[in-house]
Amino acid sequence: MSIPGSEHFSSRPIDPDVLTASLPDSLPVHSVTQEQIDALDPLTYEVVRHRLWSVTDEMGEALKRMSGSPIVTDANDFDFAICDEVGQEVQVGLYNTMLAGAVDLAIYWTLQHRVKNPGVKEGDMFLCNDPWVGGGLHQNDVIVYQPIFHEGKLFAWTSAICHEPDLGGVGLGSFSPAAQDVFSEALPTPPIKVVRDFEIQDDIAEAWIRRSRVPLLVNLDLRAKVGANTVGRKRLQAVIEQYGADTVKAVMKRMMADAEGRLRDKLERLPDGTWSATGYQDQSHAGDRSVHRISLAMTKTGDHLSFDFTGTDEQAGLINCTYAGLRGGVMLALMPMLANDIPWSAGGLMRCFDLVAEEGTINNATFPAAVSRAPIGPAWATGSLVAECLSQMMDRTVEFADRVQASCCGTHDTAVVAGLDQRGDVPVPFLNIVMDVMAAGYGARPRADGMDTGGLFCIPMGRIPDVEMTEYLYPLMTLWRREEPDSGGPGRQRGGVSGSSAFIPYGTEVPVGLVVASSGKAVSQNNGLAGGYPGNTAVGVVARDAGVAELLAAGSIPLRLEDLAGTKDLQACYGETAVGTGDLLYLHWQGGGGYGDPLLRDPDLVAHDHGEGKVTAAGAHASYGVVLRDEAVDRQATDELRTRLRDERRARSAGVAAVDVRHDVAAAKRLDDNLVAVEVDGVEVVACGHCGQQLGDPRTDSVLTLAEFEGPTGTAGSQVTDDPGEYVDDEIVFRQLCCPGCYTAIYSGVVPAAHPRHVVELERYVRA
Repeated sequence: MSIPGSEHFSSRPIDPDVLTASLPDSLPVHSVTQEQIDALDPLTYEVVRHRLWSVTDEMGEALKRMSGSPIVTDANDFDFAICDEVGQEVQVGLYNTMLAGAVDLAIYWTLQHRVKNPGVKEGDMFLCNDPWVGGGLHQNDVIVYQPIFHEGKLFAWTSAICHEPDLGGVGLGSFSPAAQDVFSEALPTPPIKVVRDFEIQDDIAEAWIRRSRVPLLVNLDLRAKVGANTVGRKRLQAVIEQYGADTVKAVMKRMMADAEGRLRDKLERLPDGTWSATGYQDQSHAGDRSVHRISLAMTKTGDHLSFDFTGTDEQAGLINCTYAGLRGGVMLALMPMLANDIPWSAGGLMRCFDLVAEEGTINNATFPAAVSRAPIGPAWATGSLVAECLSQMMDRTVEFADRVQASCCGTHDTAVVAGLDQRGDVPVPFLNIVMDVMAAGYGARPRADGMDTGGLFCIPMGRIPDVEMTEYLYPLMTLWRREEPDSGGPGRQRGGVSGSSAFIPYGTEVPVGLVVASSGKAVSQNNGLAGGYPGNTAVGVVARDAGVAELLAAGSIPLRLEDLAGTKDLQACYGETAVGTGDLLYLHWQGGGGYGDPLLRDPDLVAHDHGEGKVTAAGAHASYGVVLRDEAVDRQATDELRTRLRDERRARSAGVAAVDVRHDVAAAKRLDDNLVAVEVDGVEVVACGHCGQQLGDPRTDSVLTLAEFEGPTGTAGSQVTDDPGEYVDDEIVFRQLCCPGCYTAIYSGVVPAAHPRHVVELERYVRA
């Protein structure tokens, strides 16, 4: 339930003309007419556009050089924006793309609530970490943004935002695994002036950093963001001086209009229809054993998209995000998938869609919901569902098929370790958010495997830290960091594999605190497409009394959990514990989903994967039906095994009353990797593209006729690493839908037993 009065701190998009008209005469704004925009010559437009792009890049370099946080310097978990006079995003950086859905909201709110008191003046900078206002997706996302004036008129805004390692609250890193509301987390701070007359206000800055367990880092990041904005202001003013204010503003407006027009043109070339997807968060807080649903129905009509999240579960625990996170999740998928060849002028791109979401739900939470998990929980899950729907839509085309992609890793597997660094003369506290998990697997495409340990979908320029730098900064030793075989989702095209890391405390004589926050341990977050299987489920283990010191003293380096002594303490999705000086922390994060039935994968590619350490011999046998002998494919044995595996699918599947009609599909219209449309008496029916079996006629059927299997999650393959019962009470199953003619997989997923069967709706493919 929302607290009365909290709606004052809620931000939503607003019509720029309405916002401009609401501003008092004391704050004049600079703008241009449509005639001035139309009068731009192409050469000037391109030169100035690229100059603006370079401003955000230079701001990024300034922040990275000034920040001492590996979150910024290595992981690139930050972003920048140049906005017009009322906050519309003209250019965003190539860093954390989710933040593009939130920056403008903070500026809109500031213009609505801060103009009269304390005022918006030249030389000001504002600081904000209130996710209901905007700017970031949770309190650890801290934005510093400034108005830029020209000849006394508000001309533009620049912003710098990054994730801070800790801003106080009950839990380490401001993650409280047991949080039930925001009061257990870092304090959300609505916009306050941290800079006046171009000078940092010491009282505000000191009050800000006082809340943190690592004040030196937070203080340095604050000044780095102020410095980056200063760079942005000076560079933008130089562009104005060279080309004139009206020309620069006309370019800014044209950039947004061009991005909008190009995206609308793409949408016009895509099929109209509605596509659905449902995802889950397993557990909402420490002690919870429930599964929480996010529902999406994406409708594309003409040149417009509508994302309807009606039916999403009510906010719960800490797995919530505000409207900013919802919007950020949409941008996470839309920019790389549909706007990959369009300059990321987010203000124009966001005009092409609308959002429908009930307040008080997981991805549109009301105050005072706990939202510390927002960007790497519900916002990310929202983006994965949007990506799934976009892929289903684009898979219907030839033109956009290269943009289709199964889900990537599905989430960031958070682990925060903190304690006392005793390596120097004076012990000092430390806090490290483990960023190795950035090396996640990408989803497979119709014509390409997913990138192995390729990174995070939402941070195109993300990196993992050097092991040596981690060991230099923190009292930790990394025993291994490696790719893990069989972690990529099996498919005709394989999902990218994930990795694992193992750490021990080294240089401290006291236990190290640990907070874990991760979904995707019971229910897959990294779904496949077109029958492809999901990637691996995540796992975290603290090996107690592991005996590492004894092994090292004996000259042996442990390389597997099985090499360790003691007990293995499996970590829940959300929890808090300690890692003793004799313990080991093991993290295995998530790979990407597969595309297409794995029994259709070229056996030679499976053999190559085995040689590269991506797939084990057992995985090749069980998931792909490939028999390897002396590293080579045994063709006859493979053919026999694949026939047997299809027979097993037939035997275990529920009986179906399929129409015994086969079609010639040689000239049929492709619908996806497995399905085709065949014209019969002037009506398109759906058939299997492999065997021609008719699966649905829109004149008589509402759903496809498919063979269905539900069984234990272990039947999905060795990439499902744990029993879901370790984490949740809901029944979790491996569900597979197959063509009843040849038993090619049409859909494969690890989902709750109550998961909707929307994947078989006939209307998605053809209409009568």
